[in-house]
Amino acid sequence: MRVETAEPADLDRLLAFRTEAAGWLSALGSDQWSRPYPADKLLATIQAGTVFMLRDGEMTAGTITLTPEAEDGLWTPAELREPARYVNKLTVSRAYAGQDIGGRLLNWASNRAAGEGAQWLRLDAWTTNERLQRYYVDHGFTHVRTVREGGAVNGGPRVSGWIAQRPATITTHGFDDRTSVESALG
Repeated sequence: MRVETAEPADLDRLLAFRTEAAGWLSALGSDQWSRPYPADKLLATIQAGTVFMLRDGEMTAGTITLTPEAEDGLWTPAELREPARYVNKLTVSRAYAGQDIGGRLLNWASNRAAGEGAQWLRLDAWTTNERLQRYYVDHGFTHVRTVREGGAVNGGPRVSGWIAQRPATITTHGFDDRTSVESALG
């Protein structure tokens, strides 16, 4: 399997991934990703070069977004001064479930982050999705805190405010990295 930088032509596949994941999460009793993601925002992240696709031949097995910017309101000013990369929209096709593809993509992201000089690999998760939170803890992340206010319209509770981090280190992922940054070793 190979990691490649997403292209605008991947937009429909990425939107379908999100729909597939939302359906699976709904079947598990979670409302995570129940609102459609705006295609224009996703296209902008693709054009910024922060979305990556995991390909298995002609199939797309997964995707991950890795940015140098944090989502507003989650991290303290002191934390934001620390060099970090932020994981978003990690999604694995249900056809590849149970193979730890997500864990290996997190390792790939850690390599890339370390190669770019980051100290931390950080993420936020759905506040009520304890299964997802355990998944991240099982993959080396430490829960920092849960931000509950200030993220929703009209100051309501934040739905994705469980934040965690792990050191950005070089680790094994086993993918053929074909991205433009050669720092994602593995």
